Amino acid sequence: MGRTSDARERLIAAALDLFAQRAYSSVGIAEICAHAGVQKGSFYYFFASKEALAIAAIDEHWVAQRAQWQGILAGGGTTLDRLRGIFDATAKVQQDALKGTGSVTGCLFGNLALEVSSISTPMQRRLQEIFEEQVAILSDHLRAAVDSGELTVDDVPATAKAIVAQLEGLVLFAKLFNDPGQLDALWGNSLQLMGISPQLELPRR
Repeated sequence: MGRTSDARERLIAAALDLFAQRAYSSVGIAEICAHAGVQKGSFYYFFASKEALAIAAIDEHWVAQRAQWQGILAGGGTTLDRLRGIFDATAKVQQDALKGTGSVTGCLFGNLALEVSSISTPMQRRLQEIFEEQVAILSDHLRAAVDSGELTVDDVPATAKAIVAQLEGLVLFAKLFNDPGQLDALWGNSLQLMGISPQLELPRR
């Protein structure tokens, strides 16, 4: 079975790496095992199927991303500073991918949502839950800013959902055009969704 103590983690890491590079349907269990350095016969000790592994990889990726988002939103500066920090972190992921591999990888959640929504109900449901969590995290952040008088937003949940949708959409554009610069419009567009003119934004602290 190889190094049993970390074989499961290596399978998840391999899946994340391969799913970032190629379509889910084009990646097979044998390739994942080879990439992870785990014998194929040992795969089913940890996962019942490729789908089960994919859900575990999705969860692993969300744990890391959620921690990053929450850390940024708990940081210093204004509400807008912290919100923009999430966008900056998102853009950096795509910039680093382009530098490292020559290709913008896009968002794992968005990529899988486009591909598997019609073929895997469990994966579809898990991705739905994650996008709902993202909207909830931003809703809480915006609501706190509204309560403190820092922002004026009429419909906080709808605004948060629009921001998440725009974030996913521009990441998709960045992948399609292989150009992280597609994300440059994200901040100005998000300000408008919050009812703030980009020309009136205060300088970042």
